[in-house]
Amino acid sequence: MTDPAAAKTHIIDTAKAAGFDVVRITGPDGLDPNAAHFFEFLDLERHGEMAWMRDKADRRSDPRTLWPDVKSIILLAMNYSPAQNPLDTLAHKDRGNISVYARGKDYHDVVKKKLKQVARDLHRQFDAEVKVFVDTAPVMEKPLAAKSGLGWQGKHTNLVSREFGSWLFLGSIFTTLDLPADPPGRDSCGSCRACLDICPTKAFPAPNQLDARRCISYLTIEYKGHIAEEFRKPMGNRIYGCDDCLAVCPWNKYAKKLVEPAYLPRLELAFPALSDLVELDDAGFRQVFSGSPIKRIGRTWFIRNVLIAIGNSADRTLIPKVEQQLTDPSPHIRAMAVWALRQLCDQDQWRAHRERSINQETDPDVRLEWH
Repeated sequence: MTDPAAAKTHIIDTAKAAGFDVVRITGPDGLDPNAAHFFEFLDLERHGEMAWMRDKADRRSDPRTLWPDVKSIILLAMNYSPAQNPLDTLAHKDRGNISVYARGKDYHDVVKKKLKQVARDLHRQFDAEVKVFVDTAPVMEKPLAAKSGLGWQGKHTNLVSREFGSWLFLGSIFTTLDLPADPPGRDSCGSCRACLDICPTKAFPAPNQLDARRCISYLTIEYKGHIAEEFRKPMGNRIYGCDDCLAVCPWNKYAKKLVEPAYLPRLELAFPALSDLVELDDAGFRQVFSGSPIKRIGRTWFIRNVLIAIGNSADRTLIPKVEQQLTDPSPHIRAMAVWALRQLCDQDQWRAHRERSINQETDPDVRLEWH
């Protein structure tokens, strides 16, 4: 017979040896309130075009729907705290601001490899069945992490930790092993609303509520279409994700120094020049972002984001590079090139561009930008 307390100690030691910074354990039950909030989020259509959320909503509401045999859920977290405040790069308008999580290697790959290492040991030592998950499965990681005592969900709906602030990657191991559960985390946000007030696009209708359709992370990563004009100026130079609500959290003052080398920012992703990024063709895009989560969105949507940042840069030396994108095969890129030119050109330049190009354009959305 396995001693549950001894098994828990062994698992924690093994996980920390593998590189995880925090390990907590909870059961699969007790998520009904979170499920209710999630279904309300879907009913209000605040998930935008992320149809996969609705498609597997029932599995998110109860981990046992995903795997009926699960008895314990091990929550594991890795610190990716940045050395500098990511808000500082917003002032450098000629540079692209990439979310901290995407500046190093893809965390999905790093975390999953370490999860499998821990899970193999668990199976070998205790003959228990295991399943590992990292963000891509229909699992409510943040509510489970809060229930396990790893932290709490702040008013921005993200996880906050007393020891690591906002900077934690999460993974989970479902197991048939019955382990002692840890007590839940205590909400320590108090009256603070810094994360709500800093949001450039007002994506929080109320504390603990997110409208993804207004979130810059959603718009720059998940949304495949023409970004509405009301969001373009607030985007600033954010070309992939947004860290504002995370970075402003006062609990970050307790964040530990990053140890995992895989999460150290790659030089070309820490502070990239917009003038270089806008020139990437498909092959160049795939080469630069090999091993990065950015690669998944594809060149079209990335260059769309870069052109919006260029339009916000006030850097008129970038006009020739924007002009080159007016003939791109993608109407989404052409449309944002038009918008960027409108921001950077004087009236005479804009009029000349418009008269020369509008009659050659066949896509109605791009023609609308010219008007």
